Amino acid sequence: MTDDPVRELGTEESWQELRRASLGRLALCVAGEIDIFPINFVVDADNVIYLRTAPGTKLLELSINDHVALEIDHVSDIDAMSVVVKGRAERVELQSEMDAAEKLGLAPWVPTLKYRWVRIHPESVSGRAFVRGPEPSRD
Repeated sequence: MTDDPVRELGTEESWQELRRASLGRLALCVAGEIDIFPINFVVDADNVIYLRTAPGTKLLELSINDHVALEIDHVSDIDAMSVVVKGRAERVELQSEMDAAEKLGLAPWVPTLKYRWVRIHPESVSGRAFVRGPEPSRD
């Protein structure tokens, strides 16, 4: 046991947290500009992350630069956790792959048509867990 309020998550523990989450932030960088998009997503059995989107900035930026980062957080009164996935995103184009993605059960959170699928092939995953509490005394 340690008194350190910050703990590195192992790879499998990070994936467990990703599988439990459904909302995250997708970060993209195009032409030196960083954009961050709130997304809902699902993780398949092969640790590939899927999201649905509509035509617009996100899809356009993904066609220019496929390097992405996805970040999730969980915060409670006593602890917190953060996981970051870095990888490459690609549009799902084949109908058979779209049909398979549909079986993952991901639905848009807002009542809009999101018929474009994107998958993220992770290259790294890391996470940290935090014990929350007051700042220690400076004495």
